Amino acid sequence: MGPLTGFRMIEIAGIGPGQFCGMLLADMGAQLIRIDRTAATDLGMPSKYNLMNRSRPAIGVDLKSQSGVDLVLRLCENADALFEGFRPGVMERLGLGPDDCMARNERLVYGRMTGWGQTGPLAGAVGHDGNYAALTGVISAIGEKDGPPSIPLNLTADFGGGGAYLAIGILAALLEASRSGKGQVVDAAMVDGAASLMTMFYGLHAAGFWRDQRGSNILDGAAPFYRTYRTSDDTYVIVCAIERRFFKALIDLLAIHDIDLAEQHDQSKWPAQIERFEAVFASKTRDEWCELLEGTNACFAPVLSLAEAPKHPHNEARKTFVTVDGILQPAAAPRFSRTKSEIQNAPGEAGENDRKALLDWGLSELEVNDLL
Repeated sequence: MGPLTGFRMIEIAGIGPGQFCGMLLADMGAQLIRIDRTAATDLGMPSKYNLMNRSRPAIGVDLKSQSGVDLVLRLCENADALFEGFRPGVMERLGLGPDDCMARNERLVYGRMTGWGQTGPLAGAVGHDGNYAALTGVISAIGEKDGPPSIPLNLTADFGGGGAYLAIGILAALLEASRSGKGQVVDAAMVDGAASLMTMFYGLHAAGFWRDQRGSNILDGAAPFYRTYRTSDDTYVIVCAIERRFFKALIDLLAIHDIDLAEQHDQSKWPAQIERFEAVFASKTRDEWCELLEGTNACFAPVLSLAEAPKHPHNEARKTFVTVDGILQPAAAPRFSRTKSEIQNAPGEAGENDRKALLDWGLSELEVNDLL
């Protein structure tokens, strides 16, 4: 029974950030119903692998029919929140905009997930994670100094700046509604969230501690003490020994005696120090370095692949990965001491649990039969 048990939420199905938000809320115990297309979108894989659809049922609804719209409005009457991920104006044209839904329930929190936001010159434009991350300085800051920018998967805008911020916004609005008795609209834009994630770096840049050139700063791979290194078995390790005492632990454990501890932050010394570390780390396998450095003050970790990460002893001990319906996947996060989050069920096809989902929401047998 997660901390959101008892809260009812409606997810207007989409892909990416809204889907991720739905997973987070459902894993934390919210009774969430996913309003999906009547015809499944073909992702080229069985639905059981679409892991972000876990923990809640999906019902197939035609939102272009009046009966489909009426169903969503009916569900809004007993809901705490609804969230959607269409471009601005789409929900209004369907008859399911904030005014329509909140007229049925003034306490309803209405979450809106877009790339560019509800306003601004790009509000109606299409885009994906990389576009929003590029516009906020994220993409420019990541990559080798003399190479092209790197794309950090779709973590910074889709999931970090998008889905996670939408979940935070919905929960904050629910807290406020519990006091005021009134809902509100949450405008969660990936471009805003991605910018927010860069707050520290904008501060460092303003203070003169961050060069506006990738691969040239303390946290972007330029520093010898915060960098990945290739090992003798052609795998990688990473060290993140930023603080002086951790850097000392690193060079002591590596038996490197020709690097002056006082020169750790002298950027003119970094190229030579990197060469020295590269030569040392290339002398042993990743496993040998793990045996020597893992768990020490050197701030060391092996760089693991998706196949390797679940097998690491620390991840195994914490059950960071779990198996549901035969599929290995990340467990619910974060963790709670009393009201524990958990994966409620494996993802399923839209429509396979329509009757149960609607009855659980409180609709009568007669209403459900009519809808089906």
